[in-house]
Amino acid sequence: MKPRVLFIVTGDPRTSQRPAEAVRIAAGVGVWKRADISVYLREEAVLALGESAGGLVDEEDYAQYWSMLAESSQPIYVQKNAAALRNLGPAAIPFAEISDDQLAELTAGQTCVIRF
Repeated sequence: MKPRVLFIVTGDPRTSQRPAEAVRIAAGVGVWKRADISVYLREEAVLALGESAGGLVDEEDYAQYWSMLAESSQPIYVQKNAAALRNLGPAAIPFAEISDDQLAELTAGQTCVIRF
């Protein structure tokens, strides 16, 4: 059985390079197909999903790495009803909104949880 790794991203991509780094690492590890990777974005981190990454720190990374995650069918989850979703606009890739209870269930089933 492959390890399951969940990346929880809470940083604001407008002011921090950490969300871009999390997406880059998740995509890189996911390509190996030695682990099942999931990404969860919370609060302002959901803005990293915008089709137009203009104004985000390390904005060039998002187009490349989101597409890698999408190709590998890795799930992208976001905080249900996050206030930043209103400012997202079109998303670069599909995602699913999940509640805090669903996040707790998801987290419990992981081998490793990494927070950015």
